[in-house]
Amino acid sequence: MGKTAKIVTIILWALIIVSTILLVSLFVNISDVDTDPTMGRWINSNLVWSYILVAIGAGVAVLSGLFHMFTDKKAAKSGLIALGFMAVVVVAAYLLASPEIPQFIGVDKFLADGTLNERVAKLTDTGLYATYILLGLAVLSVASSAVMRLFR
Repeated sequence: MGKTAKIVTIILWALIIVSTILLVSLFVNISDVDTDPTMGRWINSNLVWSYILVAIGAGVAVLSGLFHMFTDKKAAKSGLIALGFMAVVVVAAYLLASPEIPQFIGVDKFLADGTLNERVAKLTDTGLYATYILLGLAVLSVASSAVMRLFR
């Protein structure tokens, strides 16, 4: 095992130990009283720790991808193609999106405090359309893969 592998193993064990301690502490402090400040603090601590873990995971994934892209020309080419494809999907979704504010029960409250406006509605629509497009492409790729396998 190399030096880097040992360091990564130590860091992973440290993360597991901290996560276990926080989780056990949360379970020990669970109570039926909703206003118990001790339980609230442990819940907040676990939420913050989960945010930290997500940030660490996302950072490692991005840095690993960048490192791999810069060390392998073929990976760089396919990575840029994937990034371009994602950009096309987002632009198509943005063009399909509508800035019209949806009507639902309680919309007046969100309009009054400014959390819902035309920009937010357009970005929400963009996210929904991008999800629909990617889901449709995923289903098509699975179906076409199955059909292609029949003809081989």
